[in-house]
Amino acid sequence: MDSKIRVLVAKAGLDGHDRGAKVVAAALRDAGMEVIYTGLRQTPEMIVEAAIQEDVDAIGISILSGAHMTLFPKILNLMKEKQANDILLFGGGIIPAEDLKKLKELGVGELFTPGTSTQDIIKYLREWAAKHPRN
Repeated sequence: MDSKIRVLVAKAGLDGHDRGAKVVAAALRDAGMEVIYTGLRQTPEMIVEAAIQEDVDAIGISILSGAHMTLFPKILNLMKEKQANDILLFGGGIIPAEDLKKLKELGVGELFTPGTSTQDIIKYLREWAAKHPRN
């Protein structure tokens, strides 16, 4: 049941462009998911703390600033420290192909680049949630 999928959508770092994140958040909400949007300029610590407090299934990070190789690993490490490994970390933005591969090897879920259909993101989250049911 999609209404049980809870997703935190965040803009990490100093990137001030959030239109894409807001479009994704609205699409997920329209698809019946519960969405928490944290707003701009969130630190990795703020994002992980909010995800734990909100008891989310997934964290979606939007990064257009080029800081993806710093921010995604930092968020993953904080999730491990806080024993939040059961939360999916996925994201999107302007990320070069070689970095996409490296981030996925580190444990980041799917990464969506500009032009991706919101339907693809919804499908991915539904399939992930079906394979990882909550307690």
